[in-house]
Amino acid sequence: MRIVYPVCCGIDVHKSFLVATIITTKSSGLTPHYQKKRFSTFNNQILALKDWLLENHCYDVCMESTGKYWVPVSNLLEDVIDVTIANPKWVRAVKGNKDDTKDSKWIAELFRVGLVKGSFVPAKDIRVLREFTRYRTRLVSQRSSEKNRLQNAFTVGNVAMDSVVSDMFGVSSKKIRDYLISTHDFDPEKVISLLHGKMKPKSQELIASIEGYRFTDEQILRIQIIEEHKTYLDHAIQFIDYLIDQMIVPYEPAVQLLETIPGIGRQSAVQVISEIGVDMSQFPNPKKLCCWAGLSPASNETGGKKKSVRIARAGVYLKPTLVQCAHAAVKASEKNAYYRTKYKRIYKRREKKRAIIAIARMILTAIYHMLSTGEVWNPTDLYKIDMPNNLVQKQKEKAIKQATKLLIKEGLLPEDFVKK
Repeated sequence: MRIVYPVCCGIDVHKSFLVATIITTKSSGLTPHYQKKRFSTFNNQILALKDWLLENHCYDVCMESTGKYWVPVSNLLEDVIDVTIANPKWVRAVKGNKDDTKDSKWIAELFRVGLVKGSFVPAKDIRVLREFTRYRTRLVSQRSSEKNRLQNAFTVGNVAMDSVVSDMFGVSSKKIRDYLISTHDFDPEKVISLLHGKMKPKSQELIASIEGYRFTDEQILRIQIIEEHKTYLDHAIQFIDYLIDQMIVPYEPAVQLLETIPGIGRQSAVQVISEIGVDMSQFPNPKKLCCWAGLSPASNETGGKKKSVRIARAGVYLKPTLVQCAHAAVKASEKNAYYRTKYKRIYKRREKKRAIIAIARMILTAIYHMLSTGEVWNPTDLYKIDMPNNLVQKQKEKAIKQATKLLIKEGLLPEDFVKK
C-alpha cells in the first residue's frame, strides 16, 4: 500500500499515562523503523512527548478519542503538530491480541497508510462556545426535572391546579404556590385576589381544585428546597445566556442567516453553530455532515440481505436540536409550508418518527449549503440540492408514464401508443 505519512506517530491515551509509537519509513527501504515510549499525562510529560516527536521530525500524530483524555494532549501538541483524532471503531485492535504498546503501534500502522478517518474537531473558540451551550442544555434539563418534581409534590398534597391552569409556573400560579406553602388556613378570597388576566374567569374552578389540600411540614420543606434549586438554575441559565451572547458576536451574521430557515430560532441557531462551526470545508459534502450528526441510515448489508439500518447514536447534542427544529418547521404557517409538505409526503410512506428525521436531515443539508455559500434559505434551491440527479430522472419518467396512461384512458391517445 502507498505510504501516506513516512514519519508518523500513534498514541494510545489513558487517564494517567500514554504510549506513543513513532514509525519511520525511509524511501530506500521497505521495512519501517519503530520507536516506542511511555509518558505520564502530566503537562511536563506531555511537553517531553512533544520534544521527542520534534527531535524525530514527526509532525503527524494520530490518537483515538478516548473520553476526554485526548484533549490535554491535543491542547499542547496542536500548535506545531498536526493531530488527527480518530473514532475508536476505526482503530480498534483485534480482540485477544492487544495491549497498550500494541494498540499504539496498530494506530500508527493504520495511520501511516491512510486508513484512519479523522474526526471533526472545530476551532478552539467554537469548542469553548460548545462547552457553554452543552452545559446550558444540561441545566435546562435539570430545571425541567425540578419542575416535574414540584408539580408532583403538589399532586401528592391534593392540589390539582395543573388540571385548571395552563402553566403551573406562570405569575399567578407562582403567587398561589407561595401562598399555599406559607399558611395552613385556606382563604378563597385571598386566592382570588392573587389572580390576574385570563386566570380570573377560572377562579371558582381553581378554588375547587385546591380546597381540602393537605401539606405536611415535611412536604412544605421539600417544596421550598425544590423552589430554591429551580431559582438557582434560572439564574445560572440567565448568566450562561449572557456569556453565550458575548461569545457569539463574531458569528452573528451566520446566526441571522440560519434564522431564515423555518423552525430555527436564535437559540437553535447558536446551538447548531457551536456544534459544527461555520467552516463547512471540514466536510466534503452534506452527506458526510449528516452522517457525523447521526441523521443518516446505517449501511449494514451482507449476502444480499439488509440488516438494521437505524440511524447512529452520534450527535447527542446536535441531533435533538435539529429534531426540535424539524417539529417546529412542520408546524410552520402557510407562508413557509415547504417542510410541512415534505413531511406529509414522507409520513404516508415511512411513519412519523422517520419523517421527522428526514426533515431534520433536510434542514442540516440546507445549513451546510447556506454556510458554504452565504445565501439565505430558498426552498426552490433546496429542492434542487436535496434531490439526486438519478432520482429526479426517475421521477420524470414516472410522471411521463402516468400522464401517458391517463391520456390513453381518456381516449386522447391510441392504446398501442406505449408500444410505438
